[in-house]
Amino acid sequence: MIERYSRLNTANIWDLEQKFSYYLEVELAVIKARVELKEFDSEVYENIKKTAKFDIKRIDEIEKITRHDVIAFLENVNENVGSVYSPYIHRGLTSSDVIDTAFALQIRDVSKIINNDLDKLIEKIKKLAFEHKDTVCLGRSHGIGAEVITFGFKLLNLLDMLERAKKRFNRALDDVLVGQISGPCGTYSNINPDVEIKTCEILGLKPAKISTQVIARDRHASYIQAIALIGAVIESFSIEIRHLQRFEVAEVEEGFSNGQKGSSAMPHKKNPIASENLSGLARILRSNTVAAMEDIALWHERDISHSSVERVIFPDSTILIDYMLNRFLNVIENLVIKKENMIKNADRYGGIIYSQACLLKLTEHNMTREEAYKIVQKEALEAFNNHGNFRENMKKHLNETEIEECFSQEKYLRNINKIFERFE
Repeated sequence: MIERYSRLNTANIWDLEQKFSYYLEVELAVIKARVELKEFDSEVYENIKKTAKFDIKRIDEIEKITRHDVIAFLENVNENVGSVYSPYIHRGLTSSDVIDTAFALQIRDVSKIINNDLDKLIEKIKKLAFEHKDTVCLGRSHGIGAEVITFGFKLLNLLDMLERAKKRFNRALDDVLVGQISGPCGTYSNINPDVEIKTCEILGLKPAKISTQVIARDRHASYIQAIALIGAVIESFSIEIRHLQRFEVAEVEEGFSNGQKGSSAMPHKKNPIASENLSGLARILRSNTVAAMEDIALWHERDISHSSVERVIFPDSTILIDYMLNRFLNVIENLVIKKENMIKNADRYGGIIYSQACLLKLTEHNMTREEAYKIVQKEALEAFNNHGNFRENMKKHLNETEIEECFSQEKYLRNINKIFERFE
């Protein structure tokens, strides 16, 4: 079983063939548990393990009559197992014991792929951040030039968010990796509670502390939210790339392959299409969190209103985040970083982004902060409004040594290394 799972991808984990494989794995684990607890003879498990199989077409034929997929699955398995051993299958269980426990196995296996995607992306971004630790660029607030930072510093913020997103994801995953073998209302009316403990041990799950006829869906809602948060982090930097690729900024751009075209009408266009695509897909992930939250409230001990929702949002969300993580990795690996344009933008209008240093220097001239602010703002806006030079304007108020000190990139970035040390 383990070798087979290692070859799965996020799509086929959710297909019908695989779903019923997980169902069968749960049923076999229950029988094995009952053997270990001396409830069944070992030959029961060995014979059922040898003969238990299913056929999707046959399940479909039976389901047209039963209108119940688990019953159709069980009838098909029992046809293959035979009348001697089939009574041992599903004894004392309810459908959701199988469905929800198998669901946890599906989530477990798809999450291995997502975690692997996250690891590769985090490793690449960390490497790129350290490569550009000293690549000076313009920091912006409200979309307007603020002060100098480095491109590596910008990437560190993305790295930090992704690392937190991974921790959140795995906390949510831990909560959802639970099984139940507790019967129709969760009271173990026709099954020993120790069977649940032993079955979950065999499957590598934790037994739910309590289940009704289903495992409570707040667990699953948290998992879907964690996936959406990964998507939101990807979107946050996708938007950054889209802004930085703008024609008038041109500090970074997505890789543009030979023969690629950006517009049917305008041959000069190179568009951030991958980043735009990622922004759009993040919206789908967020919308799925609403449906997951709605699934928490079920009638009494169980209804099936959640089931139809989960058959859509779990395959969609897990396949989408797998796709998004890999596409975003491709964007990062092929990102074109234009250092000269970064410096050029940081120096626009004679370096008006060094206004704070000038303000603080003037307060050393026995000026109040308000007086200094008024002078610096006047000279900065004059440079901005008239395509002037802020540095030249400030020479009316500061000497050459003071000017050099105020307009020093090194002074502004002197603590960058300390920030990077936190990520080593």
